[in-house]
Amino acid sequence: MSDNKVLLVTGASSDVGIQLLKNIGKNYKKVWAHYHCSMDGVETLRREIGENIVPIQADFSSAESTKAFIEQIKQSGDYPDHIVHLSAQKAKNLQFHKHTWENFQKEIDTSLRSITMILQEFLPKMSKKKYGKVVFMLSAYVIGIPPKFQSAYITVKYALLGLMRNLASEYAAKGVMVNAVSPDMMETKFLSGLPELILEQNAKKNPLGRNIHVEEVTPTIEYLLSSASDIVTGQNIGVTGGVR
Repeated sequence: MSDNKVLLVTGASSDVGIQLLKNIGKNYKKVWAHYHCSMDGVETLRREIGENIVPIQADFSSAESTKAFIEQIKQSGDYPDHIVHLSAQKAKNLQFHKHTWENFQKEIDTSLRSITMILQEFLPKMSKKKYGKVVFMLSAYVIGIPPKFQSAYITVKYALLGLMRNLASEYAAKGVMVNAVSPDMMETKFLSGLPELILEQNAKKNPLGRNIHVEEVTPTIEYLLSSASDIVTGQNIGVTGGVR
């Protein structure tokens, strides 16, 4: 990776975002490190890695906040060459008939609308340069049969999968590579809303006998951002330990 490139990570304060930036943050001229509520982890990275880590706040469930986020980046003139989209609502275990439409809408706004707005602004910039890389964080739930009680989350992940594949087709000739990573259940704070029994059951189903670790997922994202993947596009790479 060249140190003259700019990286944008949505959900940079997540466990995956923090681990990713620990690994590659120093390789970029600037890193736009998005957070929603707490910037503590991002600020710690800034102190450890350097001033190229720039915390930027937005509530992606709000269209106005998302617009302001995009405008702040535009006004700086430091448009992203690489975008990693991690933002999602915290996982919840809920039967379909107990979901309200508001549950679905918040998932859509946070994960789908946000990246749609971001990419509509920045993909044309990448196209003009004939270079860019975008990586979506999806889920192993879009590979094979998904679990029960995750309808809103899984619906939006499938929507993101469709968006990724369409963008890969549309932008390949313009030098922009668009891919996705689909990990199985990871041991992160994202899962804190799920019952412990579900985490244990998932671990037992995995051939590894455990859930996936964050540091086992980030290398695949790093690969998709690296020059080694310059002609890889439209791929959804499962990082599952063999469970799917």
